[in-house]
Amino acid sequence: MGQHHAQKLIEDGRAEIVALYDAQYSAAESLRSKYCPTARIAVSLESLVAFDRIDAAIICTPTAEHHRQTIACLDRGWHLLCEKPLAANRAEIMDLIARADVAKKAGQVFSLGYQRRHTALYRTIRREVRSGRWGAVRAIVSHNVENWQQTIAGTWRDDPQQNPGGYLTDAGSHKLDSIFYITGLKPREVFARCQNWGSQVEIVTSVSALLSDNVTTTIDFVGHAQYLGEDLTIHCERADLMIRHGELWIARDGGMELLPVDEPESTPVSGFLDSILLGAEEISPPSAALPVYDLTQAVLISGRVGTSVPVES
Repeated sequence: MGQHHAQKLIEDGRAEIVALYDAQYSAAESLRSKYCPTARIAVSLESLVAFDRIDAAIICTPTAEHHRQTIACLDRGWHLLCEKPLAANRAEIMDLIARADVAKKAGQVFSLGYQRRHTALYRTIRREVRSGRWGAVRAIVSHNVENWQQTIAGTWRDDPQQNPGGYLTDAGSHKLDSIFYITGLKPREVFARCQNWGSQVEIVTSVSALLSDNVTTTIDFVGHAQYLGEDLTIHCERADLMIRHGELWIARDGGMELLPVDEPESTPVSGFLDSILLGAEEISPPSAALPVYDLTQAVLISGRVGTSVPVES
């Protein structure tokens, strides 16, 4: 993700990478040689926050490190973009949400890296669902597959201490967020089954959830598939709105047709810079992490106990 965000910063052109931090000097040096040859390198958080000439930071480290690093950056007065998941537990998330409110009053931007919120595809389906023209949401189906297990052996992603929840938590958090972003609904109750399939963390998770307004939701995450795929259907009273293989479809009166995707296309990095430089609305605030975390924890508990459990609110 460090490589990804560095590339997006260069492509955007409105910011300069002036410092890199990694516990492994060679990793930071590799990034520097590729994107920003004049950037300084820090190998500890303490040395990083001692640097001057920094206006903003992007955190893309293992989840367990986010809380400490975020506080250090906010305390320096830096604008902040933090990769998802926001933090490792609910107490840390609540603390960072409170700190985000304080930072906002001080003029600091604090953004969470839920990338679906910035894409034209998801912004368009959100507009259509929330327009009311298709009636209320009645059911949701989300299907997510990836050859994820094949890439995690020997990495922090296969460590339940650093990546509790496995594929669901790591690759799936922004997919859960997209449901809440599109519909505005909140999780209420969940039944789930989880399987590790030889890994240390959960690889397959199947979810039956109840959201606010009595909306039933079926979600599955298959982390040992052979391809990357994501389908989402929002069943409304007068139409079904569907994302299929990167296209937006609408079904009504027994027929299906493509819908134009006409909302602006962006990225978390460009959206972050828009908020800093142009005062644009922050569309992915830290508070977005809470319903995702609460649903995820209820899913993991249900998967262990084998019964339906309420979602903390």
